[in-house]
Amino acid sequence: MKHKFTVGETVYFTASNVARPAATGTYEVVRLLPTDGDDCQYRIKSSTEAFERVAKESQLAIS
Repeated sequence: MKHKFTVGETVYFTASNVARPAATGTYEVVRLLPTDGDDCQYRIKSSTEAFERVAKESQLAIS
């Protein structure tokens, strides 16, 4: 499976209702991660947070 987004790209993250609460908004892709089933995963970082998040491709959109 090929990742849709690239490192350094700005994406819009939408948190799922099932996951722990997360800030929906604009993030930068910092690393491509292995796929989880049939969904690519990414490590993303917001300029307003001190930590990185892991997001599935289905939670991301072009910003």
